[in-house]
Amino acid sequence: MSYKIKPIQTDLTYREIEIAKLLIKGYSNDQIAQELIISKHTAKRHVSSILIKLDAINRTHAAYILGQMNLD
Repeated sequence: MSYKIKPIQTDLTYREIEIAKLLIKGYSNDQIAQELIISKHTAKRHVSSILIKLDAINRTHAAYILGQMNLD
């Protein structure tokens, strides 16, 4: 499968950047929720927002895109 390459966007919120860093590490929504002390629903909503903003096909694609960004 070939992934679509898109210019990297920088319109992620502060919270989305926190979650993006965990996504890169392979955290599940449940693990993200536990790490950031938020509900599973909130974690899922943020991950969905990240996927939309990055135009990512799935979490793996999002992690690949995010890995190219300087999130520090």
